[in-house]
Amino acid sequence: MDSLVYQIGLGANLSDRGRKPAETLVRALAGLAEAGVKIRAVSRFYRTPAYPPGSGPDFVNACATLETALAPQELLELLHRIEAELGRTRTHRWEARKVDLDLLAAGDLILPDAEVQSRWRGLAPERQAVEAPEVLILPHPRLQDRSFVLIPLADIAPGWRHPATGRTVAEMAAALPEAEKAQIRPVFAANSAE
Repeated sequence: MDSLVYQIGLGANLSDRGRKPAETLVRALAGLAEAGVKIRAVSRFYRTPAYPPGSGPDFVNACATLETALAPQELLELLHRIEAELGRTRTHRWEARKVDLDLLAAGDLILPDAEVQSRWRGLAPERQAVEAPEVLILPHPRLQDRSFVLIPLADIAPGWRHPATGRTVAEMAAALPEAEKAQIRPVFAANSAE
């Protein structure tokens, strides 16, 4: 298989074994590189409010552009393996976590198909809290709604175009409410020390 270019989101809001959330994100990126995944770009790290509000301490979030010959499901499995190695456990949706690695997009692929992607993209907020898809859906169905994803993604891929909606990352980020964007604050670049 030829290489694919992927966008991923990284986040953490709990320390683990003395490792701060930002350090965990750096370690996750190192784990990807050690697995043979080429890291093409990494956004700045941002401090973002936990979602839903009151669900835990602020997160540190970032995005990265990757290149690999892994198929989307294989990359998702690698992301989950790295999460587990870094102490991630899954008990319920939208919980505080030591690390969260989300597969956001794979080039211009729509998975499993446009109809399913559209249905999950349009899922009502109250259903999002209790429903989770059983298959990999790309682009990530909440991508266009999340400032903690779009702001860092705009650092590294402002021109990436959502294959279902046709909107660029820059356009989606610009459409977010100003008050929401104001809560996303840069912490530091991935290759610098905090």
